[in-house]
Amino acid sequence: MRVAIDTSRCQGHGRCYDLAPSLFTDDYRGHGIVIDDGIVSEAEMEDARQAIRACPEQAVTIVADSDS
Repeated sequence: MRVAIDTSRCQGHGRCYDLAPSLFTDDYRGHGIVIDDGIVSEAEMEDARQAIRACPEQAVTIVADSDS
């Protein structure tokens, strides 16, 4: 599984990178961006889910890993 951010929806609240700093960081405007390839380990799954629930714009999602 991978996390993704819909950049057209993100408004820069920063909840994703506050809740899951191993998966997300911010850009120069404070908008969330996915770190590296966005692969979510089993240990990071709950952090990813919290980030998804916390995003007011519903910009954060988990998508199936196409490499599987």
